[in-house]
Amino acid sequence: MQFKHLLTLCFFAFTCLFFEPAFAQNKVVTGKVTDKKDGSPLIGVSVGAAGGSGTLTSVDGTFRLSVPASTTSLTFSYIGYKQATVSIDGQTSIAVSLESTSTSLNEVVVIGYGTQRVKDATGSVATLSPKDFNKGVIATPDQLLQGRIAGVQVTPSSGEPGAGATINIRGAGSIRANDNPLYVVDGIPLDNGGTSGGYGVGAGNSSARNPLAFINPSDIENISVLKDASSAAIYGARGANGVILITTRKGRKGQGIQFSATTSVASTAKRYDVLNRDEFLAAVASVGANAGTVAAGGVDYGGNTDWQDQIFRSAVSQNYNLGFGGASNTGNYRASLGYDNQQGTVKNSALKRLNARINASQSFFHERLKFDLQSTYSNVKDQFAPITNNAGFNGSLIGAAIQLNPTAPVFDDQGRYFNLNGYNADGYPNGNSFRNPVSLLDQIDDRDNINRYLNNLTLTLRLFEGLSYKGNFGADISRGLRKTFYDPKVVGYTDAIGIREQNFPSPTGNGTAIYQYNELTNYTTEHTLNYDKKWKDNSSLTALVGYSYQTFKNFNRNEFGFGTSQPGVLVKDYDDFKTHLAYPVGDSSSYRLQSYFARVNYSYKDRYILTGTIRRDGSTRFGPNHKYGNFPALAAKWRISNESFMPKGGFFDDLSLRLNYGKTGNQEIPSYASLAIRQINYNGNSNPQQYLPNPDLKWQANTSYGAGIDFAILKGRLNGSVDYFHKSVSDLLFFQDIAQPALSSRIYRNLDGNVINEGVEVGLNYSAIQGKDFTWDISYNMTFIKNTLENFKNYIVTGNIDGQGLSGAYAQLITNGVPLYTFNVPNYAGLDANGFGIYPQGLDVSSLQGSPNPKFTAGLTNNFAYKNWTLSFFLNAATGFYVYNNTANAFFYKGNLVSGRNVTRDVAATNENPLNSGEVSTRFLEKGDFLRLSNASVGYTFPLKESKIKTLRVSVTGQNLFLITNYSGLDPEINTDKQRNDVASRGIDYTSYPKARIFTLGLNASF
Repeated sequence: MQFKHLLTLCFFAFTCLFFEPAFAQNKVVTGKVTDKKDGSPLIGVSVGAAGGSGTLTSVDGTFRLSVPASTTSLTFSYIGYKQATVSIDGQTSIAVSLESTSTSLNEVVVIGYGTQRVKDATGSVATLSPKDFNKGVIATPDQLLQGRIAGVQVTPSSGEPGAGATINIRGAGSIRANDNPLYVVDGIPLDNGGTSGGYGVGAGNSSARNPLAFINPSDIENISVLKDASSAAIYGARGANGVILITTRKGRKGQGIQFSATTSVASTAKRYDVLNRDEFLAAVASVGANAGTVAAGGVDYGGNTDWQDQIFRSAVSQNYNLGFGGASNTGNYRASLGYDNQQGTVKNSALKRLNARINASQSFFHERLKFDLQSTYSNVKDQFAPITNNAGFNGSLIGAAIQLNPTAPVFDDQGRYFNLNGYNADGYPNGNSFRNPVSLLDQIDDRDNINRYLNNLTLTLRLFEGLSYKGNFGADISRGLRKTFYDPKVVGYTDAIGIREQNFPSPTGNGTAIYQYNELTNYTTEHTLNYDKKWKDNSSLTALVGYSYQTFKNFNRNEFGFGTSQPGVLVKDYDDFKTHLAYPVGDSSSYRLQSYFARVNYSYKDRYILTGTIRRDGSTRFGPNHKYGNFPALAAKWRISNESFMPKGGFFDDLSLRLNYGKTGNQEIPSYASLAIRQINYNGNSNPQQYLPNPDLKWQANTSYGAGIDFAILKGRLNGSVDYFHKSVSDLLFFQDIAQPALSSRIYRNLDGNVINEGVEVGLNYSAIQGKDFTWDISYNMTFIKNTLENFKNYIVTGNIDGQGLSGAYAQLITNGVPLYTFNVPNYAGLDANGFGIYPQGLDVSSLQGSPNPKFTAGLTNNFAYKNWTLSFFLNAATGFYVYNNTANAFFYKGNLVSGRNVTRDVAATNENPLNSGEVSTRFLEKGDFLRLSNASVGYTFPLKESKIKTLRVSVTGQNLFLITNYSGLDPEINTDKQRNDVASRGIDYTSYPKARIFTLGLNASF
């Protein structure tokens, strides 16, 4: 059906090519406008001719303008640049370079379905180019902007290469629905799902991978963030949590070959401060336990092992990128190839990525018809260490390493992996309460292989002067296979993969294999009409109407095998397993989105700018009574500096006031959530209904309003913006338990209540020194934000806490009058004279203790340049939030010494009674305030004359160089997935993969 529509549109396009309006007295001038300093294309430059005709340059800096035949010159004007008048006498194609007068006001932002000059932006939009990105070892695009933009908080789930991240734009807003922003890559809205299986890797479940790992950061030209509803409303339902637009690099004239290579060395920035052999034995003796040899009934096994040394390593990573591009008067092209091999600081963890991309554009028939192609192929291979979110008191890899007796050797006297409980007559380890970390690394093999194809073809047809049609056809296909193998002698492997919990047959042999296959497809068809008109008095009108249709499909299947033919050997071939359970778990789902949208932007004399947006979305995820939702937005801007009462050359070079209001929606719930769903078991039996139908299930609504001031002073050297925002989320989507008896125990519904995020953002850019040989530029951003849940009549717990004796424990509460995910635990007031915990209100009384959501975040960048040398460093900070240290709660209390488990030095030094229990309480709740030197880089560009090498640059970059914090764990900027009943958690740290300190040597060259 879509192909038929495409053929019809193409026929219409070529028919229109031969309809030429009467321009007998006109001529067409084309060209490109670039920055005089670095040759980069300038987007949105105003190109005008005598008589009033005019246009704006496109995203690649090109323009096409029909002017009277008598026209001899064109005028080019752009905020932040000197105006230029260029002769066109006898020319039909020209190249223009503009000289900058400021450092930041020249930026043009990419917005939904187009571009916009900064001075015309009515909503809150921020943009970053490669010079602003975080440098070094970067696995995913979100790492490029972490800490760089006011109001955007990026919290990684761990320090593992390719780990997922929680991204909040202007605060957390959902209880059950997905809270991450929408990503749009070259016009294609992505599905944020991943294709890596989720079964555990040794003990418990593993965190989701980052679905953006397929994008090569070196291919990115710029990133724009649509922060408020007035700017994001053009994406309607999918823009509820903000929108991040990624634009990839295009070809330019004279671009040629670009090559870059980096080599990095990483180590753990911090380790757990556990006791060594001698300290451990002394601590065991201090609690009255037997610190003697095992033969004498003690805990001394005679070894001296630093178990963290056994699992951590110095990791070496390499990255290579090769690009080739060029352009003519009618088109451009760029092809790139990238290879990334990132080792993790934990052994057996790595990410390998191969990327190939082609971007091409070609115009025909005097630029009346244009085709754009963006095509990406990516292959990502992950290797996983056995680290999980809910391993319990046994611990997965890190949990086992930090609590293991340091007197235990790695191997016993027979060369087997040392096991505290010994081995049985058949050579298999006894018990499942002890895990040797080295054996987990050697006896579990866990890898995935993900292929992703992102293709986008755009047809643009100029119908009349100022009116054009654009058709956008995209396909996003991702296929992933994860293979996990467990050696027959892995301790406790049957419980680790949850076989019994899934009602599968118990293993019939030894050794286990798991195949997890996932396939995600996303097809997009969009049609838009664009109208652009400019008048002599600098008034202008741009209008957009469009239609969008997206289909999403998700298919997965899982296969299990038990009992290898080679006992005691790690087998990595599924066919070698005796018993196969094919497809015991499988699922297929789909949903569709249909949308109509329109936007009008009117500027009167470049002083008063009004933007109106409306989008109507329909989703198959909702009930028949509310499938469609309407999402309007309105924004206005007053450029005060252009008023006649503002003195020319006065204090303000630019001064503007913005006001905005908008509404977006959220539909991030499972497909068929409004229907009655029944689960079919592997044996064909049907379980009871998974949840009840709800024909009234509707969109979660996000309504926001705000105001902002944009300014520039000191001839543009100091510029910035201050924004106030208020965001209210209502009709909260939730999977709720219902009273019994009923056909099902749960139902998807909308809850009453409002999640309120209110705050102030500040962004500043200052050219402190602009000398001939020396420059110093400063960028600063900060955000003050308050998160509150209001008018909420429910009581929802989340934030599971794992550890011995902590079954069913939790630490967070969602309730009225406090921030989302507020910690709700008993008060701990230290130890009494006998070494027992003091709980003034008792262990049965929990109190609201604090929020994991920062109240203040900030980022500071300094860029220096002296002749051919550059130096930059970036600091970021966050305050006003708490972290629950589940790692300490599970492993670090003095009673562990009695059972021969290790603890940290600070625990050993206390007077805690070894009989004191480690209850969930404020004992393990800590302030997370921090200041981090996140990024620093120094580089040198070689002066080259009469060389085939156009540019040659070397650089050294450091990441995570120092961290100032009182948090006792490894890093307070962490978010282990501790959800409960599908309700997300925040700010809990449980045996997290440590963040690395990384040093990178880089080389960039062009030919």
